Amino acid sequence: MKLSVIIPVYNEIDTIEEVLRRVREIDLDKEIIVTDDCSTDSTREFLNRQADIILVESDQNQGKGKSIRSALEEVTGDIVLIQDADLEYDPNDYHALIQPIVDGDADVVYGSRFLRGKPKMRLINYIANKVFAALASLLYGVKVSDEATCYKAFRTEVLKSIELRCNRFEFCPEVTARLLKRGYRYVEVPIWYEARTHAQGKKITWKDGVECIWTLLKYRFTG
Repeated sequence: MKLSVIIPVYNEIDTIEEVLRRVREIDLDKEIIVTDDCSTDSTREFLNRQADIILVESDQNQGKGKSIRSALEEVTGDIVLIQDADLEYDPNDYHALIQPIVDGDADVVYGSRFLRGKPKMRLINYIANKVFAALASLLYGVKVSDEATCYKAFRTEVLKSIELRCNRFEFCPEVTARLLKRGYRYVEVPIWYEARTHAQGKKITWKDGVECIWTLLKYRFTG
């Protein structure tokens, strides 16, 4: 099976070279699709020098969700995997993430940061993630331990079966809600995680947390 790795990027010049190096090293049949969300540092110039990626360039900053939606139009693989452009997640987990799909046991696989115990992250972020996961589990009747994880893998036809509407970080709750509501087979696997701070470039805020809760609630009762 061919893997399509989607990397949404915005102002990640400090980390994107290393992220691409790590992704390239993974021994899988894959394509790398990078969406530059109108970076204002030198990220776009760097990406334009990379001959082995599919680069999608936005002409204005619109958010992670819109970047993923744009990248999906370029996907040719059987499996889609989301990779953040920072160094919080380890591509060495790719094999574990896609194996349940390859084996025919899952349509959707989430890499959970909490199945190995409590990861190192700010207490407020830990509590927020637990709230999001508990709410998703309650609303959709499926045990979810990490709704907000970046590492999500999907059978391509499953992800493309919904018309995503997200623009920013509400990608995670929207895709979680809409796929679980449709009853697709969901599996979690443990992953490694190293949190970074806002000073290091982390972009999510408390407003995105409120949007997450609203999105999970909204799609429970709408299409």
